Amino acid sequence: MHNKVLPPTWLRFLLVVLLILGVFFRFVNLDRKIYWYDETFTSLRIFGYTMSEVVGQVCNGKEIGIEDLQKYQHPTPEKTLTDTLKSLAVEDPQHPPLYYVLTRFWVQWFGSSVAVIRSFSALSSLLAFPCIYWLCLELFDSSLVGWVAIALIAVSPFHVLYAQEAREYSLWTSTILLSSATLLRAMRLKTKLSWVMYAVTVVLGLYTFLFSGLVIIAHGIYVVATESFRLTKTVIAYLLASLLGFLALTPWLVVLVINFGQAQNTTRWTSDTVSKLTFIKNWIINLSYFFLDFGYDLGNYEHEPRLKIITKLLIPFILILVGYSIYFLCLKAPKRVWLFVLTLISVTALSLAIPDFIFGGMRSLIPRYLIPFYLGIQLAVAYLLATQIIPISVNIWRLKLWQVVMVMLLTSGVLSCVSSSQAKTWWLKYQNIYTPQVVEIINKATQPLVISSCQGSWSLLADEFSLIDQIDPKVRFELINESNVPQIPNNFKDVFLYNPSHNYFLQAVRYKLEKEQNYKIEENIYPKKLGLWKLVKK
Repeated sequence: MHNKVLPPTWLRFLLVVLLILGVFFRFVNLDRKIYWYDETFTSLRIFGYTMSEVVGQVCNGKEIGIEDLQKYQHPTPEKTLTDTLKSLAVEDPQHPPLYYVLTRFWVQWFGSSVAVIRSFSALSSLLAFPCIYWLCLELFDSSLVGWVAIALIAVSPFHVLYAQEAREYSLWTSTILLSSATLLRAMRLKTKLSWVMYAVTVVLGLYTFLFSGLVIIAHGIYVVATESFRLTKTVIAYLLASLLGFLALTPWLVVLVINFGQAQNTTRWTSDTVSKLTFIKNWIINLSYFFLDFGYDLGNYEHEPRLKIITKLLIPFILILVGYSIYFLCLKAPKRVWLFVLTLISVTALSLAIPDFIFGGMRSLIPRYLIPFYLGIQLAVAYLLATQIIPISVNIWRLKLWQVVMVMLLTSGVLSCVSSSQAKTWWLKYQNIYTPQVVEIINKATQPLVISSCQGSWSLLADEFSLIDQIDPKVRFELINESNVPQIPNNFKDVFLYNPSHNYFLQAVRYKLEKEQNYKIEENIYPKKLGLWKLVKK
């Protein structure tokens, strides 16, 4: 790689503009999108509540207001840092505490609004810029590859979306890149201090997200392979550093073992089986999200048919580009370079995809679980573009072609970020795709009462929590189960049934309301996908 060649002025200007845009997109309209299901659990955890505690206090069929639900999404002096740790340990042990503890301190300093909570993720995502630049210096010995990689991440629709998500995944992205860079530095310097630094990054990664263990395994395979499968000092240093990292995680591993049943129940949905065709289709779509995203399955294509045409044309192009990038990397880069990228790509992908294919499941269809895989792909694409857009000894037509490819790829990312920045929801908020429409309907009502379900699973309450930041204060709630369907007061002009847990519950509520209170459920007023029904007097 020609690391001393200065990029042309146009390229330097483009890269700076993209970096500025990347920062802008991460902070613009932070509170615009719905504060969805998963994020409401983030608030519960950082403020020290458990959902079981909430259910016991509000799921009693009594009439309550949004202020009664909002208190569980904001700090209180009675709930301490210990309560935050207990909440995670008891109900979400698969989520290590680092992000939640840091976010708790953040909101204590700056407030607990949606924008403030999400701003911690946005700031965490900015760490990916210096980390991927450092990684490219260590891996490719090229500042140009580093700048191209920064540009790709800066306007990547996926990275921008998760930078505005009150979850740990943007912080995890930064720890993956940091850990990878410190590993390569330790292998180069071979000093105790450099290996201690790597051990620290291992701890940070594991306490951010447990799938960091797959990244550490990928690092181990790379170290052993580059040392020709011999027990050298470098291999021993890696083993000691990674062992120290896992030992530091021991307290949380004990928590996970004790509450393993709860972790299984919480993640049971990842075992749902999908068809092979759906599997392949979603893999392709998920890969495209890192370069192109105009709101798949959000109805955008119905109103903007041009987006459908553009997407259909560009997704195959992205697949070809990714495949060629990996081929080019293996063909042109030194072994130590392509081996690192391939291990980062393959270990995470295969560890999740193989069980899905053999035993069934959809773990590898969850893009956030595959962040190391996608980062490896972005490194390969950055290497390809950086080597082809600079006039060294490249054919002029080929040079222009790759410059056009790069501009098109980055332009697609920018336009995708513009599109999503104006939306109230997006594909990653799949549990609450239609919540903005529900909120609009309920807010238009004059004196609305929303009856909702606590039946079947206490996690259903998170759907009600996703309403409260956008719902009008005039709206009242009754949270019920089959046994406590209350008498509906006559002072409400509009009564809604929202998000019943299952058809059996819906039928039970229907029976009691029709037989005992002379109400009937209007079936065809709203689309069933909204999960919203209107109750009217017979």
